[in-house]
Amino acid sequence: MQAKIALPKGRLLSKTAALCRKAGWSLEEYHEDVRSYHLKSEEHHHLRAKVFHEKDIPIQVAVGNYDLGICGLDWIEELQARYPGSALVKIRGLGYGEGSLYVAASDPEMTLSAIQARPDTIRIASEYPNLAEYFALKNRLRRFSIFPVWGGAEAYPPESADLALVSSTPAGLAAMGLSPLCKLLDFGAFMIANRASWESKDLYRVVASICDSTPPPRHRPTGPPAAPPAPPVAVIHQNMTANPVKLALPDGHQQTPAAHLLEKAGIGIKDYPSSDGNRRPAIALDKVSAKVIRPQDMPLQVANGNFDLAITGSDWLKDHLYQFPSSPVRKLVDLRFGWVRIVAVTSQEVPVSDVAGLKQLVGERGMNLRVASEYVNIADKYARENHLSPYRVIPTWGASEGFLPDDADLLIENTQTGRTIARHNLRIIDTLFESTACLIGNVHSVSDPDKGVVIDSIARALQLAVESQG
Repeated sequence: MQAKIALPKGRLLSKTAALCRKAGWSLEEYHEDVRSYHLKSEEHHHLRAKVFHEKDIPIQVAVGNYDLGICGLDWIEELQARYPGSALVKIRGLGYGEGSLYVAASDPEMTLSAIQARPDTIRIASEYPNLAEYFALKNRLRRFSIFPVWGGAEAYPPESADLALVSSTPAGLAAMGLSPLCKLLDFGAFMIANRASWESKDLYRVVASICDSTPPPRHRPTGPPAAPPAPPVAVIHQNMTANPVKLALPDGHQQTPAAHLLEKAGIGIKDYPSSDGNRRPAIALDKVSAKVIRPQDMPLQVANGNFDLAITGSDWLKDHLYQFPSSPVRKLVDLRFGWVRIVAVTSQEVPVSDVAGLKQLVGERGMNLRVASEYVNIADKYARENHLSPYRVIPTWGASEGFLPDDADLLIENTQTGRTIARHNLRIIDTLFESTACLIGNVHSVSDPDKGVVIDSIARALQLAVESQG
């Protein structure tokens, strides 16, 4: 009987790969430079493995696409905070990948009792929105609002959120200018199983090989956190004048071209990109403050008024506007870097070459088409407008190519050359649109008598810099 296991990429990959080798799984392609998301064991022919973003694994195991999975306990608890009846069985902690989730504030004098007593709305930013809501309900906050973000939640307090739920340490929080309010969870790598598979399949050999290769689980105390040490460097909130123009800068691979264009526009940014993860670079403009956040989060944060301007991709702006057509967010300048195509992709095994062929196949086979994408709203609109019903959209958080063909039928993805798509035995059947980086703004901020002047000068400087590049 075949056993299917979901394995993590990212932070847990190297130690999970070492554990698989120790367990004798012979997954030779599973290493730091993994190029295939579909893995076969030379030793255990009944074992099939696939590589996912860690956050996707509890979902894939819970819905029964995989019998077993290895991921962080934080993502398991994030799923179960919303779906306590999900079909997950926690088998065992694996003794690595350890960390903690803290609820933190920027005010070192802030206490949990003070937060509980506040009559206004407490804003909590986190990439763990279900656990953030669990914290708020458990502690009976009178009014609260959860800001789901893709990452970098520590950048949001105090201007854009009151609290952040983040994975860190007391020392790490202090270095970011935050103080722990409480520790919510200690976590580490965990093996999980689908309940139906656990009860009906013989998974003993696979699970035993892992358990025999790991030390006994260690008890980790979850009591009140120790007082944080003083931060090694004082965290300075730059340009915190009254009512500054708030600019969001992208993290990740867009940092270098964004910094280059800003410099060409005469807008000096200090410590961006940052070697130590600083998310508050100093900007050489009066009445302007800057933060570094995920481009995926920017349209919603600009719409909410947490930022006035942001540099993001037009793909993420389009995804946002498909969900919120009346959103007060507009593209101000096309910055012409970060070019990608947004494409529709199928497995080479699917006998279609275009979307018309896919539509015909769906009709002939009576398929419930599974559409995987990080661009949930773009994917939904594409499937609806091309009459691919019935369909359902599967949100992903990376490593999306691995979903085809077993766990999805269609992928909406971005690509530059298409080489990665071809390497995974996939085929592009349609191009939805092209995307580049852009400056976006909140229309209310643009029309504001004071902020509008500053925003216009920034937009003009960037536009001139773009035009000078040809």
